Amino acid sequence: MSIRKVLEEREAQWLAPWAARSAEHGERARPIPPDDLRTDFQRDRDRILHAKAFRRLKHKTQCFLTPEGDHFRTRLTHTLEVAQIARTLARSLRLNEDLAEAVALGHDLGHTPYGHMGERILDRLMPEGFRHREQSLRVVEVLERGGQGLNLTAAVRDGILRHSGETPPSTLEGQCVARADRVAYINHDIDDAVRAGVLAERDLPRDITALLGETHGARIDSMIRDIVLESADGQSVRMSAEVGEATMALRDFLFERVYMRREVLAEEEKADRLLDALFHYALEHPAMIPEDYFVRGYQEGMPRAVCDFIAGMTDRYAMQCFARYFLPAPFAQGLTV
Repeated sequence: MSIRKVLEEREAQWLAPWAARSAEHGERARPIPPDDLRTDFQRDRDRILHAKAFRRLKHKTQCFLTPEGDHFRTRLTHTLEVAQIARTLARSLRLNEDLAEAVALGHDLGHTPYGHMGERILDRLMPEGFRHREQSLRVVEVLERGGQGLNLTAAVRDGILRHSGETPPSTLEGQCVARADRVAYINHDIDDAVRAGVLAERDLPRDITALLGETHGARIDSMIRDIVLESADGQSVRMSAEVGEATMALRDFLFERVYMRREVLAEEEKADRLLDALFHYALEHPAMIPEDYFVRGYQEGMPRAVCDFIAGMTDRYAMQCFARYFLPAPFAQGLTV
């Protein structure tokens, strides 16, 4: 018996009745032979982990643009924290950890340079708008592997597409990622804001910290335990009303005190000018766009190819491109990012 068969039998015996079993959810756009060592969800996780878009996350903004210091989160470390929390939720609820991990590792592959600032800028520039969750799906379905995509299972693609937005993922494992994403970013953005001197722990609303905890770890633990207790019936992955309201209150607090600060809005203006200039320059000079972004020829139009190119940039590559095309050569050569 292959190792994969043993793993599938373990899933059948251990997972909750409402969990996704890899043997039953392995459908792909293009059928592939089974692997003797890995389940289908494990193969998806590995394909995402080895994707170029995944490696680029290490140089993409999470919350703070170009922070000074080595301990601030990037989009990659955010992704890893989401994966850890999602696996904890899935394990505690007897769901499929491998599916949760695969969705978590892929959920932000389509995120832009400069975080949500970049997302808002591309949303303005593209006639049909731009949402990073849709771009993440496009990365795994179209852009990776020279236009072939990663050929992931439907359950992983669904979780990536629906990790944010009004429609929840169809699997409970995907819902674990959606919850883990919010738990992760709310808490680590507070941690980074304190590290940056933007906030102090004493600034956090007292009624919320009294309920959720006084420390970073305590708040994460409170949220996770609440989700596990509330979701044990297998109907959905959710928080209690009390903890859910406190979590959203923390999110609102972050918008007021961190995300929408005057300094942040000033930086967004700079990012807007930079990405706007690159977008329109690329429309007029398609030779600057790597061939991989024309994988479907011109049938989707130049704006789509330019958007894919810009969205895939890291923060520092965007600055390098701007320097190359818009600054005099001596300045561009001397620019360090």
